Amino acid sequence: MIEWSEIDLLMRDSVRVFIDREVRPRIDELEHGDLPPYDVARKLWSEFGLDALAAEAVKGYLERERRKQERIAAGEPKPEKAADGGGLGDLSAQLGAGVMVLKEMAGVSLGVMAAIGVSLGLGAGTIAARGTLAQQERWLPDLVTLRKVAAWAITEPDSGSDAFGGMKSYVRRDGSDYILNGQKTFITNGPYADTLVVYAKLDDGEVADKRDRKVLAFVLDSGMDGLTQGKPFKKMGMHSSPTGELFFDNVRITPDRLLGETEEHKGGDGRESARDNFVAERVGIAFLSLGIIDECHRLCIDYAKSRKLWGQEIGRFQLIQLKLAKMEIARMNVQNMVFQALEGFKAGKRPTLAEASAMKLYSSEAATDVAMEAVQLFGGNGYMTEYRVEQLARDAKSLMIYAGSNEIQVTHIAKGLLGS
Repeated sequence: MIEWSEIDLLMRDSVRVFIDREVRPRIDELEHGDLPPYDVARKLWSEFGLDALAAEAVKGYLERERRKQERIAAGEPKPEKAADGGGLGDLSAQLGAGVMVLKEMAGVSLGVMAAIGVSLGLGAGTIAARGTLAQQERWLPDLVTLRKVAAWAITEPDSGSDAFGGMKSYVRRDGSDYILNGQKTFITNGPYADTLVVYAKLDDGEVADKRDRKVLAFVLDSGMDGLTQGKPFKKMGMHSSPTGELFFDNVRITPDRLLGETEEHKGGDGRESARDNFVAERVGIAFLSLGIIDECHRLCIDYAKSRKLWGQEIGRFQLIQLKLAKMEIARMNVQNMVFQALEGFKAGKRPTLAEASAMKLYSSEAATDVAMEAVQLFGGNGYMTEYRVEQLARDAKSLMIYAGSNEIQVTHIAKGLLGS
């Protein structure tokens, strides 16, 4: 894939019409935190039939899984797993159009796309990948249609980049149930989530070193006794993405809420579940970064053509041309990364953690550099909220911290290269 398909471009144009009608007029409400992003997201899903498409896809997937389990229970041999676009089935062919939605929205309101991405990619995605059929049937239909919103809770006040080693939230067994205590922070959708995927360490008295204790993942629902969802934080950027704390005070969790309904999951404990999500999350950062770069690029070209100094358009000045040229180079590089990832997904190949970290590191830095240069190109106007490039600069900076700080990406890339 070296260019967007005709379908992708048609989707881009349609999304731009939707954004101009439904998002730009409400951007101040979203940016001030007065309007949670979920109604906008649901309208987007409904407008393009994504809710119906997702519902049908999940229905078909669950029916296939039920038949598969019935055949296995009847003693029939387990069918060979076919290559299916990375588990996306028929939806894999529409990946380009899906990324087009992500990047176009990210260029106008990154927070809206972050809220959707965490709910679907991390919340629903974890349940789809690790949950039993019963758990998938219980939570996925409402999540993929955005009738309900999910949060994915791993980060804690003392364990940001050291997510597993520094994790203090814990569960202890109480008969067949678990009792959860602890705290999570910087949780996207945390204040409003209906469904919460929560990681905690097992305190069973068998492993003395807390860093080495098993990590388990659970699915909680809003309103459970002992669960408190804090108010949205005030942030530097991504204002339209509600972020907050979660508190667990002796939350009783029944065994059916343990993802996979076993502590000995065939794919490893919760650490492996989280690492799988790190890959998807970091590749997603490249998609979002491209949206910010594209929007900055467009705004700067228009401004360079219309803004006049000393009797001529500022686009005629070589220093302005240099800024535009570097933006174009960044746009081409990040877009090529996105194309490469899409081709891999369609072929059923996921990037390695090191590759995903490289994409995240480069694209987020490129987006931040481009956005800051956009502010500079606009001069005094760039510092004013009216011209929106200051919002893009604040949002872009968050991508260098979000999904693991860029310093941690360096470590993952190096480990992949050195085989350690």
